[in-house]
Amino acid sequence: MDLQLGTPAPLFSAPSHTNPEFALGAIGGRYVLLGFLPQDAEGRAAMLGAVEGTCDLFHESRVMVFLVERDAERYHAAVEKAAVRWFHDAEGEIAKLYGAADAEGALTGPRWVLLDPTLRLIAWRPADATALMFSTLRRLGLPENHAGVPLHAPVLIVPRVLEPQLCRRLIDLYQAHGGEQSGTMRTINGRTVGVLSNMKDRRDAPIEDPALQDALRARITRRLLPEIAKAFCYKATRIERYIVACYDASSGGFFRPHRDNTTAGTAHRQFAVSINLNSEEFEGGDLRFPEYGTRTYRPPTGGAVVFSCSLLHEATPVTKGVRYATLPFLYDEAGAAIREANLHLLDPSPAMQLAS
Repeated sequence: MDLQLGTPAPLFSAPSHTNPEFALGAIGGRYVLLGFLPQDAEGRAAMLGAVEGTCDLFHESRVMVFLVERDAERYHAAVEKAAVRWFHDAEGEIAKLYGAADAEGALTGPRWVLLDPTLRLIAWRPADATALMFSTLRRLGLPENHAGVPLHAPVLIVPRVLEPQLCRRLIDLYQAHGGEQSGTMRTINGRTVGVLSNMKDRRDAPIEDPALQDALRARITRRLLPEIAKAFCYKATRIERYIVACYDASSGGFFRPHRDNTTAGTAHRQFAVSINLNSEEFEGGDLRFPEYGTRTYRPPTGGAVVFSCSLLHEATPVTKGVRYATLPFLYDEAGAAIREANLHLLDPSPAMQLAS
């Protein structure tokens, strides 16, 4: 890779000591420092010493540091210390992505690479310029101020999509039948699988009544899709998922930062829609887009927040009351073709428990 200021960082997933498939794209909203360590003992010691001597810089809400190690023995020995995060780059693929290795994965340019909170290149230095890189780190401000101007997530808020009576009808449906614990989608052995983990605390009830599905679809089509076409020049033709979701303060209902289209079984999703059913009846439970700062977004009752499924986003914990929402995904005919082509990779089984 030819390193240039402002270039989007090459994304990857690799083993780390916290996750066997840690995705770089899951950690927007903070500065990220990648360290590609040299093979010689003296050079490695210098880079490692710089990290150990500046631990005050590395607070996960501000700067995360990942050291990249190809050698399995050294990786496992380093992980046991766990002073910082590590990636195991067994084949040298990560180093190749960042121009630090040759075509065979052999390290040719030990270096530091610094990414901004939107995972774009902001600085890079060779291994022998470690002091200069850490001087740059000390001058960084808060992640939310990295652009030098206030940022606003590229989201659309549309009020009056559902009328209050329909919102209450959906809440009544949930309260009458209850919901099941909701999982997240992950790629396991090449298949898209639903798992239950500490990423999320939400219970969902399906909307199975065809008449109620028709009512929701009609309102989204007439009241929301024209606004999406106007704001994003996008014509949605398909809806996925009819549910009432419940985030309950009694369990701290939340959904940690994630993206909605990162697996084969979800790659067709284009826009996510979050329609609150009772905005006045809970505290917390707002949407946040970490790559664009700490600001949160909340639509009024019956209103929608619409955003690209590629955006990193989270539902902040509900601290009082219960949040009810309906959360469809939108896509088009091209997306439908992708969904059809990938259906064989989607595991239809209920979400399984995954150790946290």
